[in-house]
Amino acid sequence: MRDFFRYVLASFVGLLLFSTLSVGALVVFILMIALGSRDSEPLVEKDSILVFDLSLDITDSNPGSNPADLFNDALSGSSTPTPISLRTVLDTLEEAANDDRIVGIFIQGTTSAEGRGSGFATLREVRQGLLQFQDSGKPIYAYETGWRERDYYITSLADSVILNPTGSIELDGFSAETLFFGDAFEQYGINVQVIRAGQYKSAVEPFIRNSNSPENREQLQQLLNDLWSEFLTTTASDRSLEVSDLQAIADTQAILLPEAALEAGLVDQVAYADEVIGELRELTGETEYSPNSPSFRNIGLSAYAQAMGTISPSRPRSENRVAVVYADGTIVSGEGGVGLVGGDRLARQLRDLRQDDAVKAVVLRVNSPGGGASPSEIIAREVMLTQAEKPVIVSMGSIAASGGYMIAAHGDRIFASPNTITGSIGVFGLVLNVQELANENGITWDVVKTGPFADSNTIARPLTEQELSIGQRVVDQIYDRFTNIVAEGRPLSLTEVTAVAQGRVWSGIDAQQVGLVDEIGGLEDAIAAAAEQADLGDDWQLDEYPRPRSLEEQIFESLFGSQLRSLFRPAAQADPLTQEFHHLRNQLNQLEALDDPRGVYLLLPFFPQIN
Repeated sequence: MRDFFRYVLASFVGLLLFSTLSVGALVVFILMIALGSRDSEPLVEKDSILVFDLSLDITDSNPGSNPADLFNDALSGSSTPTPISLRTVLDTLEEAANDDRIVGIFIQGTTSAEGRGSGFATLREVRQGLLQFQDSGKPIYAYETGWRERDYYITSLADSVILNPTGSIELDGFSAETLFFGDAFEQYGINVQVIRAGQYKSAVEPFIRNSNSPENREQLQQLLNDLWSEFLTTTASDRSLEVSDLQAIADTQAILLPEAALEAGLVDQVAYADEVIGELRELTGETEYSPNSPSFRNIGLSAYAQAMGTISPSRPRSENRVAVVYADGTIVSGEGGVGLVGGDRLARQLRDLRQDDAVKAVVLRVNSPGGGASPSEIIAREVMLTQAEKPVIVSMGSIAASGGYMIAAHGDRIFASPNTITGSIGVFGLVLNVQELANENGITWDVVKTGPFADSNTIARPLTEQELSIGQRVVDQIYDRFTNIVAEGRPLSLTEVTAVAQGRVWSGIDAQQVGLVDEIGGLEDAIAAAAEQADLGDDWQLDEYPRPRSLEEQIFESLFGSQLRSLFRPAAQADPLTQEFHHLRNQLNQLEALDDPRGVYLLLPFFPQIN
């Protein structure tokens, strides 16, 4: 028996050592792959063209390199585009405008409708950067086989807009499509009970209906009209056309083939890729050209950003700091994670900045549909306390709604894009039960309790009228606090706030008209306003929070954290069925963010996909 235990112990120790060595070897292996995958500093050649690929994933905060992508790239030999922050894009365009080695910009590719990174508010800020580049006198070329509105919103500003002879331009207007589960839940015996405050608070509708309510249809129509109007005005100005000309195309043609697009003035040329390369080679001074010339002298935007140091931009060192804090994602309790705003984490960050005497002003960049009521209010409290000590300027990205608006309300000034989606000042609670589904399959529950409400959080039965009444009282109290927070932070009376609340969604331009937003502008405008309000002149430096993690930190998180499951994720597909599946998955994934301890949420509806 003694020998048996000795052998078991020896086997266990051996297995432990083997596992430790294996994990250690894997860590070293991935570190070597990752570090080896880091390109050396790119060389910027004289007379180069900066290539801006619209498929770039432009995010608010600095995302850093994804170790899963590096690992997959090392195995496949391919190269996954690294996300790039909006500020990096804008700083890089500014550098290129002043760099004598850069003779122009070439825009290619198409945007992705997935994620807030490609929202119209973000694209509008990119447009501003490109227009400022044009002020340097350097040309911008745009070429592709086909564009939709989201792409054309950028490419229309180019000095030369070129369409492939086999391509087309889609100009048919915006639509908003919402996915509804109400009939499916009823069919499968899943019962949903809702409590809400605000007649436009439509976040619950996908669970209980099979179509939009009249109130939701009204606010969606108004929002789409505002976004479409801004698109028409902007692109018509770019192309020296009348808004009515573009509207007529949308109403009668929808899709323009190359010759029709040329005749309508939407493009300047119709040409094949080799012909475009020839033009670009003339711009770079590469006179020796044949149809077999593979390319022109160029450098990609990400590579140029790396070469110029704009991926980690910094002003001259100063004792005065302006802090940009990113609230990017759904607001949840605790620390949060990738794509989530942890209420405790962000509140702690704001508290640290408030107590740091070197930080003279804070810019809160909000790109969030809201989330849990408790974490939203925790963050809003810290914003209010910080604003009492030093300037707090809010910059709204593509979306800053519901809880995302609550945390913004106490800013000294609120900047938004005309096409920011904001407002949605309302509250809802959602309770699901599977009693019918379970009973039909022979599953029942029995409960023993000490009070009539002890099992009110169960999924085994619907809530009673008395329980629903208690829930409604909680929702109404939170709604009252929400509207009071807005009234305290904005130059509006409680009556005025109530009139524009009710869960209604507003575009940035309408939000300014009703007093929810102060100024139309982007992130750079908000940063400049923060420095101005703090009276810093040019003596300040910019710090961004949360700070980007190092590649090594991300690798260890991937190995030992929640990202491990994504190391071998399948490649993204672009076919319509897969896109719809991803859209459905993203909507259902939002259920994971419903973690408020009271079960009450300040969240934008399962927002329809705008096409």
